[in-house]
Amino acid sequence: MTPPTITTARFGTMPGGREILEWTLVASTGMTARVLNYGGIVRALEVPLPNGGLRDVVLGMGTWEEYAAGHPFLGTITGRIAGRVPGGRISFGGRTLQLELNDGVNHLHGGRTGLDKRIWSGRPFLTPDGGAGLELTYFSPDGEEGYPGNMEITVTYELTSACGLKVLSKVSCDQTSPACLTHHSYFQLAGDGDADILDHELRVLADEAFDVDTGDLTPTCRLASVAGTGLDLRSSRLIRDVLPAIPARHGGLYQLTANPGGAMLEAARVLHRPSGLGMRVSTNEACLQLYLGMALDGTLRGKSGHPIRAHAGICLECQGHPDAAGHPEIGDILVRPGEPMIRRTVYEFFHIDPAQT
Repeated sequence: MTPPTITTARFGTMPGGREILEWTLVASTGMTARVLNYGGIVRALEVPLPNGGLRDVVLGMGTWEEYAAGHPFLGTITGRIAGRVPGGRISFGGRTLQLELNDGVNHLHGGRTGLDKRIWSGRPFLTPDGGAGLELTYFSPDGEEGYPGNMEITVTYELTSACGLKVLSKVSCDQTSPACLTHHSYFQLAGDGDADILDHELRVLADEAFDVDTGDLTPTCRLASVAGTGLDLRSSRLIRDVLPAIPARHGGLYQLTANPGGAMLEAARVLHRPSGLGMRVSTNEACLQLYLGMALDGTLRGKSGHPIRAHAGICLECQGHPDAAGHPEIGDILVRPGEPMIRRTVYEFFHIDPAQT
């Protein structure tokens, strides 16, 4: 193992001259992350392979101009509310808020200029056990995208000694206000090339999922057992085998716990036997949003130059329910003055025996 390192370079320039920076974090294991101050984007995540070398396991693009032209939240921090809010309306504490509508008649991932399009301040750091990290901060003023309260947001990425990407969020606000952040990487254990995730095996450790309006993909607050449905992934299954039965070939919003913020729970596991790579997802969030990249259409190109086609990556977004502000029984997403909200998710990579059952 070699000592961990962190370097910074200019990745691009916004209109008006503001610089887009990229931090390169290298842990003692060799695991490497490349993170932009724009949207907190994890542009690359390279993990050690069983037989040596590294593989980039997240979708991303090669230039700032490609990101600036628009993209489907590749590797971003999303919020203040991640997911779709029907009609953009949320109610809590006797008040109803109208949020920015940026997805037809719905509010999606924080609005037209959500956290994924903001410039974050960064503080890199090294850990005693050979890890490397980056603390990102953003101040969201009262009224931004329709949200109440001055909100201070910190998201920390850390490469751990166990080949994990730890994502920690801390949110404080001077008014009671909803916060439902998530990390939106598209994972591809076969590498960022001309491939899909259909030969990946997926397990989701959840017994219930929320009903979804398949017309506009908005989740309801009605929970139902996954037993006998396409979302029953309690046993590991090939994605190509289950995809036709998954609603709209899109994914689903699973309930993990109604009491977020407590102990870390394993939420999902992905295996890619041809490469011998696996990924374990653990979190203390209330929900897991599974998205199978069905809307990717090949118009964007990845870092390798290949088109990013349908089902090129899998998103495992640990978050709260986007409409839980008025339904705390499914997982409270309200931040209250003097009570910071702290959430954790870890994406841990490991090696598997391709022949193991």
